[in-house]
Amino acid sequence: MAGVFDRLVGQDVVETELTAAATAARAGVVTGAMTHSWLFTGPPGSGRSIAALCFAAALQCTHPDTVGCGKCHACTTTMAGTHGDVRRVVPEGLSISTKEMREIVQVASRRPSTGRWQVVVVEDADRLTEAAGNVLLKVVEEPPDRTVFLLCAPSVDPEDISVTLRSRCRHVHLVTPSVPSIAQVLKERDGLDAKTADWAASVSGGHVGRARRLATDDDARKRRQRALALVKATERPGAAYTAADELVKSADDEAKQMSSERDDRERDELATALGAGGTGKGAASATRGSAGVLKELERRQKSRATRTGRDALDRALIDVAGMYRDALALRFAGRGASITFTHPDMADEITELAASVRPEGLLRSIDAVLACREALDLNVKPRFAVAAMVATLIAARST
Repeated sequence: MAGVFDRLVGQDVVETELTAAATAARAGVVTGAMTHSWLFTGPPGSGRSIAALCFAAALQCTHPDTVGCGKCHACTTTMAGTHGDVRRVVPEGLSISTKEMREIVQVASRRPSTGRWQVVVVEDADRLTEAAGNVLLKVVEEPPDRTVFLLCAPSVDPEDISVTLRSRCRHVHLVTPSVPSIAQVLKERDGLDAKTADWAASVSGGHVGRARRLATDDDARKRRQRALALVKATERPGAAYTAADELVKSADDEAKQMSSERDDRERDELATALGAGGTGKGAASATRGSAGVLKELERRQKSRATRTGRDALDRALIDVAGMYRDALALRFAGRGASITFTHPDMADEITELAASVRPEGLLRSIDAVLACREALDLNVKPRFAVAAMVATLIAARST
């Protein structure tokens, strides 16, 4: 199938289901194949947010024959994020607030202005606060006639999405793309050579976006190596704690790098809106009382930077857990068994780890990494959470 759904990688079943639903919606059928609320789930990198956006484009598509053609004005503006009747809720902080959700629901209750539907795409719906989720639940239970809600979350676990909200949605589950399919995308769409594409796909953990970053960004490759070096460093406690500090600092630096340019632009735009640089009576009154607005901007920017840093650190922890997982799989593999490593380019290091740490220690190490991720979710300071993890990783070597 050609069109917007070409952006999905290794999701043929999902593509067929969404195309059928969009076709039913075009025919005016809002039952069976088409409903007012959807929940897209899947592991990181599977493309759940992309799938939701592609579906939004297909619902708005104006091509007479092809649903989700990818070429009409409705499709191109939806994918570019500029369609007047498609709204994306992308949490920049650690959560989606009640205020933000109320504003979105109010707008979504209006009739479409130019498109066929009012479409609301809530990315990372697992970041909804309980109160914000209740606001969304009320409108999902009694949706306006021409409004569709597309929610994205890692899973249907109650920790990710409330049971009640889940029950009101049609569920679409995306799978982890295969290594060959990711490599094909990198070669055909990004123009990468076969060797680089195959390597990036094999170490990406099934995450298309990460594969692209690893293939094209030298800093991303260095951050991955820094994370994996922590495993070797646990042989010596002093080196391990130093490596842990560097890991946390690297995540902070990545967050600052990603946020600084945007933060500066937002401050300049706000200053201009408040009359900075202006003259005359109006300019003086415009800036009066602006302290609260500036404080709110700083709060949002700080929350966004915190989330970016936590996400960067979480990626590093997943890499560390992958090393221990590969070593454990090697310990339990039978003679001649074929093992698909998470880090196939680290085969020698994995073999050494499997030989030097008992299975109980490897399991304990994996549990320590998972506990660290949970601690970060509970807002434990990253330095303390990672240090506690490292202490367990060191002890696990003698288990």
